[in-house]
Amino acid sequence: MQKLHQLLSFTLLLGFTLPLSVHAEEKRYVSDELSAYIRSGPSVQNRIMGSLNAGSEVVLVNAKSENGYLQIRDNKGRTSWILSSELSSIPSLRERIPAMEQKIKTLTDQLTNIDNSWNQRTKEMQSKVAASDNIINELKAENVKLQNKLTVAEKKVEIANLQIDDKQRAIILQWFMYGGAVAGIGLVLGLVLPHIVPRRKRKDRWMS
Repeated sequence: MQKLHQLLSFTLLLGFTLPLSVHAEEKRYVSDELSAYIRSGPSVQNRIMGSLNAGSEVVLVNAKSENGYLQIRDNKGRTSWILSSELSSIPSLRERIPAMEQKIKTLTDQLTNIDNSWNQRTKEMQSKVAASDNIINELKAENVKLQNKLTVAEKKVEIANLQIDDKQRAIILQWFMYGGAVAGIGLVLGLVLPHIVPRRKRKDRWMS
């Protein structure tokens, strides 16, 4: 039972320490200006295990420096020591240049898409403006036609009014003529009838 308790305690302790050790590891990069030697320990007396190329990515095993050396793990899985002055927290140009090129390509594609979109919108606006111009020109032409029709209609109305005035004058003259004729006939009858009627009466008296 006691052994089981110790095993559980050791497991829990290991579970807490492992994340901390993993979390403590940080990425570092060998300076771009040089290739660096890695050693088996934190001093020049320790043997050289190999070298790392400029810009190589390594994992910082322990952030605490000893004699100016830091413990690292390279991409081959080797744990070694390297001068802290030969490490940088900034990614190497070898890694940054592809990222920059990708970013430049992305921005270029975005600019191209923006340019294409702008050109498409410009074409659409030009088409709309051209369509609007056509509509305006059609409306202007229709307006001219309507104005011409209105002018013709006004002239026809003016001519009709003149014709009506002439007819009214002719009718009035005809009435005046009829009235004059009737008056003339009445005057003649007024002058002739008195002379005719008395003569008949005189003749009637003489015969009686």
